[in-house]
Amino acid sequence: MLSNHKIQIPDLKKTGIISLLLCFTQCVIAQNDSITDKLLDLGEVVVTGTRTPKMLKDVPVLTRVISSKEIQKTDATNIQDLLQTEMPGVEFSYAMNQQVNMNLSGFAGQSVLILVDGERLAGETMDNVDFTRLSMANVERIEIVRGAASALYGSNAAGGVINIITRKASEPWTLHLDGRWGHHSEQRYNGIWGVHRGITRNSLAFSHTSSDNYNVKNRGTEPKTSTFAQVYGENTLNLRDQISFVFDKNLNVTGKLGFFRRTMDRVPDSQERYRDYQGGVRAQWQITDRDYLEASYNFDQYDKSDYLRTRSLDVRKYSNVQNSVRMLYNHNMREADVLTCGADFMYDYLMNSNLNGKAHRQQSFDAFAQYDWHIDRHWELLGAMRYDYFSDGSMSRLTPKVSARWSPHRRLTIRYSYGGGFRAPTLKEKYYNFDMAGIWIVEGSAGLQPEVSHNFTLGAEYRYKGYSLNVSGNYNRVNGRITTGLPYHKDDTQQWYLAYINLGDMNVFSMEASAMANFGHGFSARACYMLTHEEHTSQTANQYMPARKHSLTLRGDWDHQFNRHFGLNVSLSGRALSSVSNEEYYDLSTPERGTHKVVYPAYSLWKLKVTGRINNWMQLTFTTDNIFNYQPEYYYYNAPLTQGINLMGGVSFDIDKIF
Repeated sequence: MLSNHKIQIPDLKKTGIISLLLCFTQCVIAQNDSITDKLLDLGEVVVTGTRTPKMLKDVPVLTRVISSKEIQKTDATNIQDLLQTEMPGVEFSYAMNQQVNMNLSGFAGQSVLILVDGERLAGETMDNVDFTRLSMANVERIEIVRGAASALYGSNAAGGVINIITRKASEPWTLHLDGRWGHHSEQRYNGIWGVHRGITRNSLAFSHTSSDNYNVKNRGTEPKTSTFAQVYGENTLNLRDQISFVFDKNLNVTGKLGFFRRTMDRVPDSQERYRDYQGGVRAQWQITDRDYLEASYNFDQYDKSDYLRTRSLDVRKYSNVQNSVRMLYNHNMREADVLTCGADFMYDYLMNSNLNGKAHRQQSFDAFAQYDWHIDRHWELLGAMRYDYFSDGSMSRLTPKVSARWSPHRRLTIRYSYGGGFRAPTLKEKYYNFDMAGIWIVEGSAGLQPEVSHNFTLGAEYRYKGYSLNVSGNYNRVNGRITTGLPYHKDDTQQWYLAYINLGDMNVFSMEASAMANFGHGFSARACYMLTHEEHTSQTANQYMPARKHSLTLRGDWDHQFNRHFGLNVSLSGRALSSVSNEEYYDLSTPERGTHKVVYPAYSLWKLKVTGRINNWMQLTFTTDNIFNYQPEYYYYNAPLTQGINLMGGVSFDIDKIF
C-alpha cells in the first residue's frame, strides 16, 4: 500500500534522498542478483509492515521479506506454491471438494489477512481467499508479518499479514514472456509489459495456467480417515493492469484494473466457474517535507457459478462485492518520529445460495493512530490503537499494539511486541445454512461475538557481513474462537446440525529459527525451522487440520556468470514436515459412533532447479520436482498431491534486452 511514497525514514533528512533510495532499491532488486543478495543480508530493503516505510533491519515489528529474486528461484506459480516452499509452519490442506485451506503456525486462513498492494480481497473458498488468484507474475516483493496485527490492519489479521506488492514500470519499455510445462499437461504462461514515458507508467501482467484431472492410487487397504482418488485440474486466466501518473515529485495517481477466471471440471455436464473483477484508484501526495497523504478507492467482486452444458446456462450461486475507501496521513513530528493516522470504510455485500435470506449486507468503519518514537540510535518504540465498527450486530472493538526495537550493537537487534488480535464473525459464519453432502447441516449463528486474541513476540537478529541469524518466540492466546462446534440433533429429528459457535480459549506457541549465508563464489544457503504447539480447551468438530509441530525449509544456491553470453544458477530446495495427530470421527455420517485419533505421516519433498542465462535476454529452466520420488501411502486431505518425480521445463525471454 505504501511501497513508493516518500515519507521520511530515520536518519535521512531530505525527502529527495528517500525517493532516490526507494528507486535505487527497486531497480537493484529487479536487475542485479549479486547486489540484491548483499542488500537482503544487510536488511537494506524498504518495507511497510508498520504502515510507514523503514529499512528491514530497523523495523520494530518482526517482518519477513520474500524478494522477486527469491520468487524467481522457487519458480512459484501462485502464493500457495511460494509460501509452502519458503516458509516453515505453513501447510495447505483440502476439503472434500478439494478447496484449499491454509494453516500458518496454528492459524487457519480466515485469521491471516492477505493483501495486494495493501488492499483486501473479496470472496472466499473454505473461509480462505482463492489462492490461485494471487499469481507471482510481476511481484516485486512479499512482506509477511507474523502475529497479531489487528491494530494496524483490522479484522482477520489476528494470525498475521501477508502483503503482496506488485512491480511498477521503471524502464522506457520492457516485455517479458515465459512458459513452463510439466506432468498432467500442466502449463503456465506469463507475459509482463511495462512502459515508462514522461509522467506515465503502465504495467500489464498476464498469466494463464492449466492442468488435467488425474487419478491417484491409495496403496494401502485400511485408511484411518477419508481419502480421495482423483485430483481435479483447473484452468486459470489472470489479467492485471496498473497505470500511474506522476504529475511531479510530490503527487502521483495510480489506477488499476483486474480480471481473474478459474474453471474446474468435476462432472461431465457441469463446469465450476470462479471469477473476479477488480478496479481502483489511489492518490499519493507529499504535501510538505513532513506531511504525506494517501487516499484510495477499491472495488472487488468475486463470483462463483455452475455452467450447465446441456442447457448452455451459467447459474451464479455466490457473489461477494466489496467497495472500500481509505485514507492515510503521516506527519513527521521531529527528525525521525512519525505520527500515522487513518480511516477505512467498506460496504460488503454477500449473496450465497446457502445463506438464510440468500443475501446480506454490512458496512464497516475503522479509525487508527500510530506513533513511531525513535528515541535514539539504539531504541525505538511504536504504539498503535485501532477502533473497528461493524453494522451487522453493531459490533465494535478497540485493539492496541506496542512494539519495541533495541539495537545494542550495529549487528544485533532485539524486538519485542504485544498485539491485540481481533476477528469479527463473517456474514457466512452468521447466516450460513448448508447441507454438506447429506452428512450434516452447517448453520450460522447470528449471535456470534468477535474473536479476540493476545499476542506476545520476542525475537533477536544478528547480522555479520553475508551472514544472518534470527530466533523468535511467539505466544497467542485466543478467546472466543469462532469455529464449528459438536454435531447435535435439532427439534427431535434425526438430522445432524453443525453450528458456528464461540469456543473457549486456544493457546498457540511457536518458535522460529532461521539462518542465511552468502559464502562467496556464488554459493548461498538458507535454513528455517518452525516449532508450533496448539492447546485447545474445548472439543470441536473443527474442519481444519491442526498445525504440524515441526517443519523445516532449506535452500542452497550456486550462481556463476561464465562470460557475458552465459550464466548458470543451480538451486536445491526442500521442506520437511513432522507427523501430526487429530481427533476425528470414525464416520462423518454417524458421529454418534464417536472419535478416534488419526496420525498423519511425516513427509519431505525436494526440488532441483537448473537455470541457464543466455545473452542476458533468454533463460532455459529444467526442474526435477520431488527428486526422491515420495508418494503417500494414502492420499489424505493434507497429503501432498505428488505421484512421484515430476520433470518440468521452462523458457523465458526479456524481449527489451535484445535491442
